[in-house]
Amino acid sequence: MNTNKLPILPPNFDIETKTILKALVKANKALAELKGYSDTIPNKNILLNAIFIKEAKDSSAIENNITTHDELYRKMSSINYNNPAAKEVVNYKSALWYGYEKIRANKILTTNIIIDIQKQIENDHGGIRKLPGTILRNEYTGETIYTPPSGEREIRDLMSNLEKYINEDYDSIDPLIKLAVIHYQFESIHPFYDGNGRTGRVINVLYLVLKDLLDSPLLYLSSYIIKNKDDYYRLLNEVRIKENWEEWIIYILKGIEETSYSTLKLVKSINNEVSKMTNDIKERLPKLYSKELIDLMFYEFYTKIKYFEKGLGISRRTAVTYLNTLEKEGFLISEKIGKERIYQNKVLFDLVRGDSN
Repeated sequence: MNTNKLPILPPNFDIETKTILKALVKANKALAELKGYSDTIPNKNILLNAIFIKEAKDSSAIENNITTHDELYRKMSSINYNNPAAKEVVNYKSALWYGYEKIRANKILTTNIIIDIQKQIENDHGGIRKLPGTILRNEYTGETIYTPPSGEREIRDLMSNLEKYINEDYDSIDPLIKLAVIHYQFESIHPFYDGNGRTGRVINVLYLVLKDLLDSPLLYLSSYIIKNKDDYYRLLNEVRIKENWEEWIIYILKGIEETSYSTLKLVKSINNEVSKMTNDIKERLPKLYSKELIDLMFYEFYTKIKYFEKGLGISRRTAVTYLNTLEKEGFLISEKIGKERIYQNKVLFDLVRGDSN
């Protein structure tokens, strides 16, 4: 068990060892490839939404809040569909969008923005922990693993130090190394009663956008953490009790490298399907084709009659005709959820679901 006082940043340790720098070169190369390709795509919102949905599902799965893509699809498409795990994923997606818009507008990541992100993820107003007694336990044995800082004053002081480390580049440390340090420190501060893991994973990608390593928030480590969950928690704890920074930083850098390439593969697949469907509709249904129509079909897993009405500026009757024609030609499939008919882009749905699997 570790109950030592959490040191402030920067770490009193060499975080630029030869082994770390070798891993850093690979991570930066992979991330640059993802950024370079994504910069060439005309409508990033299509990709962002698909990847946001995938990340929201994966991030919640780390906390053992499991939902299927089918459950998620139903929650997203029906306001009254009641599945707590799916609802949590939708909240996480909203928090991602919120954080991204704040970073774009303000060019800074503050404690208050982080508090607002957690509020959206958890849908509560608890804010920074005020009550003592928070302990992190092994979920199988019940053993106390770590006791985070206690008391609002101490937590806010640590968050203020973290905020400065995030926003001020007063050292020459590469941002990807700093990201590993930031993630460790946030999870160790554990500032909230709940939602710390998911909030920390949002901070990761917002930091990459803040430092211009990505123009759009496309890279998320949740799927990598799921595959290497035991190492994730072991190494977090080894930094606390052994100051094993090197192995922790290499773990994160390897995650950035692997995830950059897997995300690049998914982004290319989605972009190829957008191009393919665009060409098919132009050829087979030229009177229906417009860029706006393609955007509506790929913006999320599904679309509705009212989305077509509003997005294309057409009557309900015309929207129904368009959607029925697209379904008849095999571009969409539909089902009735509640009182509404929902039209699913199965190609996009299967791409994201297959990548998660």
